[in-house]
Amino acid sequence: MNADDLKKRTKRFALRVLKLVAALPNTVAGRAIGGQLVRSGTSVGSNYRASCRGRSRAEFVAKLGVVEEEADESAFWMELIIEGELLKPRQVEPLLNEANELTKIMAQSRISAAKALARTRKSQAT
Repeated sequence: MNADDLKKRTKRFALRVLKLVAALPNTVAGRAIGGQLVRSGTSVGSNYRASCRGRSRAEFVAKLGVVEEEADESAFWMELIIEGELLKPRQVEPLLNEANELTKIMAQSRISAAKALARTRKSQAT
């Protein structure tokens, strides 16, 4: 999967988050969790795009870490939606699975990019 594919995928994720949040009940819990999920879920796409525009490999690695954290946070809020019985599990689980997949993809990408950065720095030092 290349950067353009991931940009599209993270944007679709954000749009799906918005639809899920729109289905939440208009309760204190629904509004609070919905607001948090909107922030973290849309941040996945926006920060991934920002990482692709990074001025350096170090900035790219740092931004990928933010994307990973936001995807994981989104999964947390979706778990609360399920466990708090705000929506039926079948309504949330497909998007929760996507959040978990994105977390894994970003973690692996960050690790690979960090290793490449370390190799570059090491070769420049010698």
